[in-house]
Amino acid sequence: MKILYYILVVFAVVACSSVTTSFDYDKSADFSKYKTYAFTEHTAKLPEINQLDRDRVLAAVDTEMAKRGYTKAESSPDILVDVFLKTEEEISATATNTGGYGRWGYGYGWGGGTTQVDYNKYTKGTLFISLVDRATEKIAWQGRGSKTLNENVKPERKEENIKSAIAAIFMKYPKAPSK
Repeated sequence: MKILYYILVVFAVVACSSVTTSFDYDKSADFSKYKTYAFTEHTAKLPEINQLDRDRVLAAVDTEMAKRGYTKAESSPDILVDVFLKTEEEISATATNTGGYGRWGYGYGWGGGTTQVDYNKYTKGTLFISLVDRATEKIAWQGRGSKTLNENVKPERKEENIKSAIAAIFMKYPKAPSK
């Protein structure tokens, strides 16, 4: 039973670590003064993705902001949340050699080798979340998360992937989640 538990923990850690994150922030920003937020017009529409995924992204950002004590405001928010998505088609190549030098008959000689190259085409997605100080119109914080996308996942798994990716992006946010 302990082995099964250990395997499940390892899989959970590996699943969460598949998102590569980074962040940057304005060192002069006073994050304690921010209490309210709203999405930018672009983020509310988020035209880069379909409506189902947009709703999942916005709900996950709402959750992370609430964890940090922010309240969503209809007017005059302290910060604006801007979300941007970028996708890139990437190709990786793996070469496999067979044959080559070796003993063949008397002495050493050429064994006649071949090389096979396998190409893997995939889509890498990057999600940018910027928090903009509404008064100064400057970015106070920006988090980024990148991951290879798999469009053939079930809706439940897709929702969980989005939640965990956004939580990973917010891990280094200067204002820690409240307990």
